[in-house]
Amino acid sequence: MNLFDLTGKKSVVTGGSRGLGRGIAEGLHEAGAEVVIIGSSDEVFTTAEEMNKTGSKVYAVKGDLGDRGQITDIFNQAIGILGTVDILVNNAGIQSLHKSEEFPLDVWDKVLQINLTTTFQLCQLAGKIMLERGSGKIINVASMNCFVTAQKIIAYVASKSAVGQITKALANEWGGRGVNINAIAPGYFDTTLTSFIHQDSEREKLIESRIPMERWGTPNDLKGAAIFLASDASAYVNGIVLPVDGGYLSR
Repeated sequence: MNLFDLTGKKSVVTGGSRGLGRGIAEGLHEAGAEVVIIGSSDEVFTTAEEMNKTGSKVYAVKGDLGDRGQITDIFNQAIGILGTVDILVNNAGIQSLHKSEEFPLDVWDKVLQINLTTTFQLCQLAGKIMLERGSGKIINVASMNCFVTAQKIIAYVASKSAVGQITKALANEWGGRGVNINAIAPGYFDTTLTSFIHQDSEREKLIESRIPMERWGTPNDLKGAAIFLASDASAYVNGIVLPVDGGYLSR
């Protein structure tokens, strides 16, 4: 038996049209799962079309995960396509750069809504299905900022740290009822969220010098962790926050 085989599994990936979310969605797809990717722009349809050229089916749902009133409808659209959900990946996230003493509260609210509250709401919605069935996998995308922090991203740090903690709390409540909930904590990955760092060559070099693998991560580097946490290979893994950081936290 291939413990990493996801053939026949139904999965939902938020923020799956690009960056880390696309890498995760591609990994699940390559392992055999059907995938619904959720995104806020028409890019989600293009991504689904590109991924659909091989393997299992990939579908797209467009919606604003920052609007609390849309979350249930967006989720129900995904379930309407798949029929159920075996794997939920909460990847959608944003950040905003401001000095802490000047951080606008409306921006704080927006970051926490998408990064934290939407994640919890989708955990609730998928959890109800999984708990009734007695099985399921939820993967929340947290951040290395669960363990270390940085300047001017206090809302992001707060939200992602909380994602790590709700992952553990849900694992405590649901683990004995057949649902595994874990988180991935990416380090420095080359995505649109980190593009501002590349504008500061001195900081970029400093970060890379601390990474033992001597490079930034790419979306492909998350595939293995996602497949592991989504598959039977992690049947007895619950409530962890797994760093995928090239060794950054070891220094």
